[in-house]
Amino acid sequence: MRNDTRVLFNAYLQQLAQLHGVSDVTTKFTAAPSVAQTLETRIQESSSFLSSINIYGVSEQSGEKIGIGIDGTIASTTDTTVKDREPRDPSSLDNRGYTCTQTNFDTGLRYQKLDQWAKFKDFQARIRDAIIKAQALNRIMIGWNGTSRAATSNPATNPLLQDVNIGWLQKMRTENEARVMAEVAAGSGKIEIGAGKDFENIDALVVSMVNEFIDPWYQEDTDLVVICGRQLLADKYFPIINKTQAPTEMLAADIVTSQKRLGNLPAVRVPHFPPNGLLVTRLDNLSIYWQEGTRRRTVVDNAKRDRIENFESVNESYVIEDLGCAAMAENITLV
Repeated sequence: MRNDTRVLFNAYLQQLAQLHGVSDVTTKFTAAPSVAQTLETRIQESSSFLSSINIYGVSEQSGEKIGIGIDGTIASTTDTTVKDREPRDPSSLDNRGYTCTQTNFDTGLRYQKLDQWAKFKDFQARIRDAIIKAQALNRIMIGWNGTSRAATSNPATNPLLQDVNIGWLQKMRTENEARVMAEVAAGSGKIEIGAGKDFENIDALVVSMVNEFIDPWYQEDTDLVVICGRQLLADKYFPIINKTQAPTEMLAADIVTSQKRLGNLPAVRVPHFPPNGLLVTRLDNLSIYWQEGTRRRTVVDNAKRDRIENFESVNESYVIEDLGCAAMAENITLV
């Protein structure tokens, strides 16, 4: 690290210590509550997807989920000359809770990169933003691909962070199995899309998912979207349901895919979503809970590796708020 870079980096460490109210950030410390909240907000704002879902701070490591789903209707009429009006509780509370477990977000920045950044006036902001962006993308990756939590994760065998935490799609498989379509023909292990197959086109599949799996009071919700894998959005048939399109119609449909609709729902592409899967839900039905007071950090100058190392961790959990507002299809094959 060049001497001028060292001056800037030391100023960064001093600023970090001042923000957290500690004397030294090179030894492990707990992030100040206000700083931790600001960091969570910056992580959320760094991603348009994360900005569309919920990120809640919770005081307990485990407890009841925060979001309240809708279970039925409340509109009614009553002849009060005959009987009393009966109020109804529209909220749905189930026994699904959350458990926050530790996730490490450890990053390293080489001296050479810091030397390059030293010429910019926003040197400190560049370090901060690099760490924030990495955490945001990793949270999204875990949300879609996480299936378990290993005592020690292995990125070589689980490059999509499958063993760091349990994400939303795995929660669908274990907590909402009745609303997950993994096959149509028993034992096939797939959903085939094409002429004469399980569904004529992807639009028909999405319509079926909404009609069969989504609770009636959500089916007409204008905030419903279909999150889809890159292969399906690129190859979708639009917009005629259960009718195989001629090549000319398919070409026209490709031209209007800027509307990005599947089964008359807005189609959403999110980083790291499985390429052959679909998830129908409201984006605000997905949540990440982080436990307050658990964001811990230390910054190490590792001269042996010519880099600055940022060790950071926080307890977090991935939650689907209302199971009746979520439907999933996977193992989709275009024939």
